Amino acid sequence: MAYQKATLSPTERPDLTTMVNTEEGWLDRRIFTDESIYTLELERIFGRCWNFLAHESQIAKPGDFVTTMIGHDQVIVARDEQGAVNAFLNSCSHRGNRVCMAVTGNTQNFVCNYHGWAYGLDGRLKGMPAAGVYQEATSRYDKTKLGLKPLAQVATYKGLVFGCFDPDAPSLDDFLGDFRWYLDIVLDNDEGGTEFLDGSIKSQIACNWKIPAENFVGDSYHAIWSHASAAKTLFGKPVRPRGLDKTFHASVNGHGWGVGLDGVGNAQATGSKVIVDYWRSREEEIVARLGKLRSKMVAASSSANVFPNFGFLPGHSVFRVWLPTGPDTMELRTWTLVNRNMPDEVKDAYRRASAFTFSPGGVFEMDDTGNWESATRAHKGLITSQQKLHYGLGLYQDVKTHPDLPGRVTPNMFNDANQLSFYQRWADLMSAERWSDVPQR
Repeated sequence: MAYQKATLSPTERPDLTTMVNTEEGWLDRRIFTDESIYTLELERIFGRCWNFLAHESQIAKPGDFVTTMIGHDQVIVARDEQGAVNAFLNSCSHRGNRVCMAVTGNTQNFVCNYHGWAYGLDGRLKGMPAAGVYQEATSRYDKTKLGLKPLAQVATYKGLVFGCFDPDAPSLDDFLGDFRWYLDIVLDNDEGGTEFLDGSIKSQIACNWKIPAENFVGDSYHAIWSHASAAKTLFGKPVRPRGLDKTFHASVNGHGWGVGLDGVGNAQATGSKVIVDYWRSREEEIVARLGKLRSKMVAASSSANVFPNFGFLPGHSVFRVWLPTGPDTMELRTWTLVNRNMPDEVKDAYRRASAFTFSPGGVFEMDDTGNWESATRAHKGLITSQQKLHYGLGLYQDVKTHPDLPGRVTPNMFNDANQLSFYQRWADLMSAERWSDVPQR
């Protein structure tokens, strides 16, 4: 099925305002399966929001490029000869064929296999075979208007490259808001900055993209049961909810972080002493750079998701995007982010740890993907789909302003606060005709 701009009238679509209830803590299951809702997501979530595209280390030199997806739109991200980062559709303006079949590489031009139209690193049309014949036969031919369609906005934040199709969207800084304070924990704990290790892991998962996004935005509760066997393998004992007075949920604009203050919890879960020793050796340096509070979060038991579909695990250093390919399918792309100045032996340890923990055969990944696929299948049932989903864990806990943590903060990580904030943001965007209609919460 081809998913285009939503054409269903509001009366033909389910009433989204009744499908997400953050006051009582429940969701309508149809948001994970309904095709008309998915079509609208492509327009109002992926066609409107800032989306993660690449890390600058992947396009370090002129001619470097990566290809990715925003919704169903294929996108090229490239660094041109002047050093600028450009992003444009991976679709020839002549007949629509992809002009780049590779995932990553270095090139001087992007050339369409169909008719040989060639485009520069800035997306401009540079030429085509038998150009003179084409010009003679097309009186209104204007090469300057036939380049690859650029994204409306492209911006970076401390090494991360984001793009947006909507020219009226807020700036990237405004979109991220105070969540930048949390991002700096992983992006700015060392003066040398960060980089992605070469290579990535790609897998196809039969689930709706929002299920893993909500898992990473703040579902610490599942680790107690789902990851019990993996924890026993690593530590000889299951996961226990402890230190609840030292964990929080923090949410800004639908972005969320399950904040642990245990220092190296996730680093320990890599199973690598080399990684744990690295973070412990840098404690004083990180305190001086980020402060005492954030120094406890750098490699701690935490997970996070940048709305809509960019998740990561501090300490594990796993960064990933949930790329939707249908209401019940997605492609998962995973990278390992490290500090650029990190010793090679630690980088190598992280490379192995990523495969051990969060690859298709990883000890944690297998637990998660099985659950995500099973839930998606169950939601499709005729009678099952009529049963609301419960999101009421910690619903009546006080939401408080933490003196040191920005955003909407809820005590302890074992609640549904971040998930509800994620779905409230989703519902606000899905119900708004334009950015100016999106409520400010």
